[in-house]
Amino acid sequence: MLWLLALLIIIGVVGYLRSSLNHASWAIGAWLVVTAFSGALFSWLLVIWVPVLLIITLINIPSLRQSLISKPAMKLLKANLPTISKTEQEALDGGNVWWDAELFSGKPDWTRLRDLSSSVLSKEEQEFLDGPVETLCGMLDDWKITHELQDLPTEVWDYIKENRFFGMIIPKEYGGLGFSAHAHSQVVMKVSGRSITAAVTIMVPNSLGPGELLMKYGNKDQKDFYLPRLAVGKDIPCFALTGPEAGSDAGSIPDIGIVCKQEFNGEKDVLGIGLNWEKRYITLSPVATLLGLAFQLYDPDELLSDDIERDGDHIGITVALIPTNTPGIDIGKRHFPLNSPFMNGPNWGKDVFIPMDWLIGGVENVGKGWRMLVECLGEGRGISLPAQSTGAAKLVSRYTGAYARVRRQFGLPIGLFEGVEEPLAEILGNTYIMDGARKLTTTALDQGQRPAVVTALLKYQLTERMRVVINNAMDIQGGSGICLGPSNLLGRGYQAVPIAITVEGANILTRTLIVFGQGAIRCHPYLLDIMKATQEDDLKTLDEKLFSHIGFVVSNLSRSVWFGLTNAIFEVPGTPLTRQYYRRLTRLSAGFALLSDYALLTLGGSLKRKERLSGRFADILANMYLCSAALKHFEDQGEPEADLPLLHYACQSTMHDAQQAMLAVFYNLPISPIAKTLRALMFPFGKPYSPPSDKLIHEVAQLALSPSATRDRLTEGCYLTDDPNDPAGRIEHAFNLAIKAEALESKFKKLMKEDKLSSRTHEERMQEAVDKELLTEAEGKQLHELWLATREAIRVDHFTTKELNRA
Repeated sequence: MLWLLALLIIIGVVGYLRSSLNHASWAIGAWLVVTAFSGALFSWLLVIWVPVLLIITLINIPSLRQSLISKPAMKLLKANLPTISKTEQEALDGGNVWWDAELFSGKPDWTRLRDLSSSVLSKEEQEFLDGPVETLCGMLDDWKITHELQDLPTEVWDYIKENRFFGMIIPKEYGGLGFSAHAHSQVVMKVSGRSITAAVTIMVPNSLGPGELLMKYGNKDQKDFYLPRLAVGKDIPCFALTGPEAGSDAGSIPDIGIVCKQEFNGEKDVLGIGLNWEKRYITLSPVATLLGLAFQLYDPDELLSDDIERDGDHIGITVALIPTNTPGIDIGKRHFPLNSPFMNGPNWGKDVFIPMDWLIGGVENVGKGWRMLVECLGEGRGISLPAQSTGAAKLVSRYTGAYARVRRQFGLPIGLFEGVEEPLAEILGNTYIMDGARKLTTTALDQGQRPAVVTALLKYQLTERMRVVINNAMDIQGGSGICLGPSNLLGRGYQAVPIAITVEGANILTRTLIVFGQGAIRCHPYLLDIMKATQEDDLKTLDEKLFSHIGFVVSNLSRSVWFGLTNAIFEVPGTPLTRQYYRRLTRLSAGFALLSDYALLTLGGSLKRKERLSGRFADILANMYLCSAALKHFEDQGEPEADLPLLHYACQSTMHDAQQAMLAVFYNLPISPIAKTLRALMFPFGKPYSPPSDKLIHEVAQLALSPSATRDRLTEGCYLTDDPNDPAGRIEHAFNLAIKAEALESKFKKLMKEDKLSSRTHEERMQEAVDKELLTEAEGKQLHELWLATREAIRVDHFTTKELNRA
């Protein structure tokens, strides 16, 4: 038994260290030699010794290995691997992998993350935020926009255009601002806290749309003409992709373009495209002057070059740029998305003819539209929507926290009640998580990465966390949250939450199909290569990758067992303040990689249809990414000890969520006895990670109730004001007065408790205390000022029926 134990230890060590097959063979071969000459070779040991020797021989002779293992494996894989459609392949080829691949590896290289230089604002970018963005935020009256005008005021539209908000991503040589992804995110985040309508209006031209497509795929003439116009708002762009029959399944859009010749601008027989389409949910469509259009292109008369790839007469999804005054286009009607009246609407095209040079990039890009779109989705998923979500969370953290300090019930600020502390801590903890993930992802984008899986998971996680944050804020603010009006800070944001969750790939689709569905293939170190080698009948490559994959599985099994016994205590990444969380993430990564391979092995191609299982895998990956981002965020800020409650909350909540999703995966994997065995090996002592404790929840909630550097760091980048006439400023104003009068309030409360004041109302008691010289005139004035400010902070608007009617 000791010899067998020694063999298992050797396998475990070489697996843990990820030794090559050659090194692993030498280690196990040494065991064979020692046992052979030890005199311990009883007959039962031969049962182990002989097959081990055969296996070592087999895997170290490539020709034998290929003939006996890899060739049959290729036949099996051909029969069981999922088929990949053209659009799926283009989606897989679009973008690249990044930190998501490290988390899939089971052995993340934490040095790579910790040494990453995070994006910072340039002087010009900071001046833009402190100048035009600050001014714009001050111009925005959300009640006027949403209730009275149902649009941005003319002066706001003009200011946005004049200051080139539409040109943030357009290079300076074309008249744009040429901002980094980080600066783009900071602008959207700040504006989002003031007006969803203004933020969306700015987001769209800087996300998936004509500007980005032109920069990446447009020809010189198109760039020279359109980009300067887009930068200053002479042209307002929109991009028409979604239609009634193709929402989430955008790759199967039914809109048709037929290659043909027709008279155009007085010229006969111009080669072009006849178009018919119906689109909806298109942001900026009602006011757009330039329409980006995706459609299916056909060439039944073979008018295009024979070199163009086609399937019969079908060429594929193609993208064109069309002025909206082109005959046959019906545009201008509006949708009304949940009282967030940004310009959004349908458009149609009936027998519209465009010349071939209106295609983005010209005729060279026919049929390449889907890949073009997939590669550009990262801007909306990775920058705009996460920035909008984080902006909402920062706003809520600062001002709902202030509200919880000034709003009193039973003689105490409501933020001191444990029932309120829980949602308040969840608000702050989620804000910390969201901000860290937003910054980490914009850093990746600024460094040339295009991590499609990361941007997808970021979009679904941050918009969902925004929903949690705003729902919690509504619970805390109660009646003042649900009653709309000029003073309401939360209502429009609450109404708009489902919009962010729906657009740029609905969250249900993103979670259950994209994140793990694409991630398992894109991020796995061997799977995509194995699939390609199988499809191309490349036995040599398949053999190499297959055995590397087997070693990868053995390694993750070894590491998972070891980490289950030790909780990765011997891993040493990070600093004394963060090391425990790096260790736990290393353990979760190994388990995630092992479970992914088990699911792929047992389910094969049917895993594509196991959407609930895929969604749980997506939750594991997403929470590991968010936890990684929180650690990076904490270290980038210099590891301030005052922020430790936020770090602990962020890491403990995301790790617990990842653990729970992993356990749910165990319960639903095929071959239950093996799945249960894996669970026992990976979690031998039960669930290792608990959610944040009541003590930690209290510590986090208290951070919202008093001014501090931590509070300022958490809400950095949102629009700050203590203007008593502003919906947010009135709360901050009362908060500041309450902090200054904290000792005075305690003194006044003691007077009432000692029955030294007999007046009935609060206002009368304050005056009585001054009259009896229990308080000075200045103290009485200070308390009265606080009382008035608090009344204003908790005030709820009211209207006559006529006032509620829109002008």
